[in-house]
Amino acid sequence: MKYILFLSILCQPFLLAQHTFSIVAIDPITGEIGSAGATCGDNITWPGTPGAALISDIIPGKGAIHTQSYWNNTNQNNAHLQLLNDANSQEIIDWLILNDAEGNASIRQYGVVTNIDNTLTSAAFTGSNCFDYKNHLVGDNYSIQGNILLGQSILDSMESRFVNTDGSLAEKLMASLQGAKVIGADTRCIEENVSSLSAFLRVAKENDNSNELYLDIIVPSTPDQLDPIDSVQTLYNTWQNTLKITEIENHEFYIYPNPTNGELIIQNQNLHHSTVKLFAINGQKLLEIKPNQSKLSIQIEHLNPGLYLLSLSSENRETFTRKIVLKQ
Repeated sequence: MKYILFLSILCQPFLLAQHTFSIVAIDPITGEIGSAGATCGDNITWPGTPGAALISDIIPGKGAIHTQSYWNNTNQNNAHLQLLNDANSQEIIDWLILNDAEGNASIRQYGVVTNIDNTLTSAAFTGSNCFDYKNHLVGDNYSIQGNILLGQSILDSMESRFVNTDGSLAEKLMASLQGAKVIGADTRCIEENVSSLSAFLRVAKENDNSNELYLDIIVPSTPDQLDPIDSVQTLYNTWQNTLKITEIENHEFYIYPNPTNGELIIQNQNLHHSTVKLFAINGQKLLEIKPNQSKLSIQIEHLNPGLYLLSLSSENRETFTRKIVLKQ
């Protein structure tokens, strides 16, 4: 089915930049800033992009911006600069409307949250010429927006899940994404039998580096019939149980070589009491092994070069993951 969508997009260039449903939010207690969303497009239909995550822009300690619907890189960069200069949510949107890179703000959709000088603001804008169904919902610390939607119920479900879920900002954002996991939530994906083709979930702590966020899950594409929100959920569940690197070292787990040309060695005195799983970056489980000794050798040269996630779970349910790079 994806090749049909690809041909459709080539014939209709304006769809190349369409992004669908998303949420930006701030935790007023911890200062964490989050960004999540999905769309019926991916890094296959849009080569060279991270799929839906193209719209996500978080500046730790300041705010987050989603510039979606006819996505324009200049508008995205300008919004970023406005936030760097301490503009609040509504000021950023007002500036973008007046200074649209192509002089047509009516086709844009924006969602912004900011925390400038300990003042939290949120705002959204949906242009009259965005594709239906289109709308946005704004709360004290969040903005939810979407276009090309199945209907208002998608936004309402995202908001309800976010507001009524207890826990961390990451947990609330994950719940909000799940609220949109409806076949055809992005109506272009009805024939694909999924809500979307790519998705993301990102959270920054106040002192994070913009290039190294506390949580940064990006699913740029998925196999046919696999919903990317399910893939995000799988990766999120693994991340939740992840031990910090210092904790890993204390447990004396050794994984090498990394990067690897194909052979991966895992060693620990209690490895035979553990379960080893390898995931593709989209959350698809590729293998699961229960070693019978303290050293395990895995051959992965048959896989495509790229990034993978290795998960180790011990009998006491401690789990950690490591990013594995398979070289060409």
